[in-house]
Amino acid sequence: MSGYISEFFGYQAKDNSEAALIAAEQKRCPFLGSQCTKILSRDRAIAGVCAIQQKTANSPRVICCPIRIYADDYKMLYTISKSAFGKELNLYAGRAAVNKAKQEGGAVAVFGHGWGGELRLPQREGTGSYFVDWVLARLDGTGELVEFTAIEVQTIDTTGNYRDAREALLNGRRIEASTVGLNWENVSKRIIPQLIYKGQVLQREDLCRTGLYFVCPQPVYERVLTRLGGREKLPKFPTQPASIHFVSYDYLSSDPVDDGTIAPLGVLEEHCTTVYKVQEAFSSLNLPEGNVYRDALRRSLYGAVEYQFEPTGYQMVAEKSTPYGKKGKE
Repeated sequence: MSGYISEFFGYQAKDNSEAALIAAEQKRCPFLGSQCTKILSRDRAIAGVCAIQQKTANSPRVICCPIRIYADDYKMLYTISKSAFGKELNLYAGRAAVNKAKQEGGAVAVFGHGWGGELRLPQREGTGSYFVDWVLARLDGTGELVEFTAIEVQTIDTTGNYRDAREALLNGRRIEASTVGLNWENVSKRIIPQLIYKGQVLQREDLCRTGLYFVCPQPVYERVLTRLGGREKLPKFPTQPASIHFVSYDYLSSDPVDDGTIAPLGVLEEHCTTVYKVQEAFSSLNLPEGNVYRDALRRSLYGAVEYQFEPTGYQMVAEKSTPYGKKGKE
């Protein structure tokens, strides 16, 4: 597997504008307004990689850094807030929202990623975690907590490395291929059980009336839905406490933007179902036909032999070959 760095410190890799070059030189993330926090494990170097594109034809650019989802001053949070609460309210970090709500006739308190500290949830023994990436809490005009919703954000994990490609961009803004790949299987195995568990936890919350929002790039969105058997296995339901909202949040256009410009993101699609339907789909994924292990064992033991079932047991119909020739391996 090989691929390219598609976005580097917020700008297209092919962007040679002054803004793109300064961001790379200063190791600055334009979405945080400060130094990039993505670190390479080997030497603790600042990565600066926002999106990856595989070398195969027509491969989409795939966002690999969650911070990229927070472009335009965390526009994603405002979008989810309006969807969940049905009104446009200002967002404030944690406790600061209480006084703002009294002044403005309502506000949203945000917890997550430096926006108000970590919620002090009880520890759970065994597997599973209560924690979600974001909690948005709506306060009324008196500053009272009225309702809340939760958000999980998932981009894509990478395999291989992009060290050489990164160095080429830092030194001469050259686009070079590297061994970087996309770890699709890890995303599916890890995120779906978490969504089911956290969705069930939130469904028991009196003030969580909209369930869980799962925000991810379009390629991840498609891969997760496919892993669950496709949209037909996940019928749409109206918003409810047991909801899981699958939200595709990605580039609004596949066309390149002008140099010095950051490609805008937005909601491409939303599919609202329930945690029960996700759990049902996950536990009844597309299974192979019966006896695949038996048949594989017979092929390994006896070669490509055709059998049919008789009342006295399986009887050989025709012997095609053995793995090691006619006599087999001594």
